[in-house]
Amino acid sequence: MKSRWICCFVLGMLAFSASSAHAQWAVFDASNYANGLNEFKQLRQAYTTATQTRDQIIAAYNLAYQMSRMPQNLAQRYESSFSQWTNLSGPNTYGNTSAWVDALNLGGSNRAATAYSNAVIPLESYPGGSLASQDAPTQAAIKNQYATSELGQATITSSLSTVGSVRSNSEVFAQRLANLEADTYSNDSSQQTEMAVLGKINSATLLQIHSQQDTNQVLAAAVAQQALADKQRIDEQNRLINQAIYFQQNFSGTMQNLNGGVSDSIKGISLSVSGR
Repeated sequence: MKSRWICCFVLGMLAFSASSAHAQWAVFDASNYANGLNEFKQLRQAYTTATQTRDQIIAAYNLAYQMSRMPQNLAQRYESSFSQWTNLSGPNTYGNTSAWVDALNLGGSNRAATAYSNAVIPLESYPGGSLASQDAPTQAAIKNQYATSELGQATITSSLSTVGSVRSNSEVFAQRLANLEADTYSNDSSQQTEMAVLGKINSATLLQIHSQQDTNQVLAAAVAQQALADKQRIDEQNRLINQAIYFQQNFSGTMQNLNGGVSDSIKGISLSVSGR
């Protein structure tokens, strides 16, 4: 409809120009007519381009508006509750368990060392003279047992400190997760902008990294405990093997000494009444 009106307008202008230039005779100018048609084509193309641009702008606006809208029931559909860390508690009959509980709840190397010294039977030093008087295998076994005890102390105190630190930071971590969850399910338009969503994605990634770091520390402590248990098992196995080797190497000599001592004892026994 609009293109017809533009065509009539162009033809009318051409006719008016021709009539004004020649008052008595109407002269058809082909060049002016061709130029008018070209201008009409350009106007129609410009109108078509403008219409397409308008439609694209409207479509982009509708898409942006749709993406900016938050589903009304998103929180009801996906919001969940998770288990929370709880502090340990226990009886303290003789005053030697509270430090252990504090270490598990709060962490820290000093608390862990205090907990170990209060709750574990202390290891006394082996007398130097008594150790030197033992044979080489016995000295090695005693030193090995001391190493196991000392490694156990280091492993246990490290585990207490690690678990306590994770538990102590759990409340702050849980609050950060609650804030992130609230912002995620919020209907506030300022929380659903592109930059806000990207910021929440980055925050969630960082929280996940920190949580994975705590998990790795707990797993490392568990591996250390397993390594200590494996050492104790290997020590016991090696001790049995060494005892078997010692028995094989010294059995003949021990039996000869034993038999010789018995023979001498028998020879020394007198069966006569006079005792001669």
